[in-house]
Amino acid sequence: MKILYEKCDPKKAEDKGLPYTAFLVQYELEGKAAYDIAVSTKAVEIFDHYYDKYKKDFRRFDATSGTVDPRKWNDPTTQKQPAPPKKKGRKQPPAAA
Repeated sequence: MKILYEKCDPKKAEDKGLPYTAFLVQYELEGKAAYDIAVSTKAVEIFDHYYDKYKKDFRRFDATSGTVDPRKWNDPTTQKQPAPPKKKGRKQPPAAA
């Protein structure tokens, strides 16, 4: 399970660029509704995590509008930095025979 956005606007769940395994989680924090967007291969993992963390303040979780296959989705939180260009080494002189 991975939390993509914590304490975010629930409108982010309408993004079609999210994977279809993403869920909008609603819970109460200091008496106000708070929302997270989490991704998991199994919905029960999300439920277990949030129920254990918030107990009675956990409200619900719903599927987001995401339509992307999770295997093809590029997670913006773990974008790799481009590799630095390799240095060209000196050529070795030919070995004397």
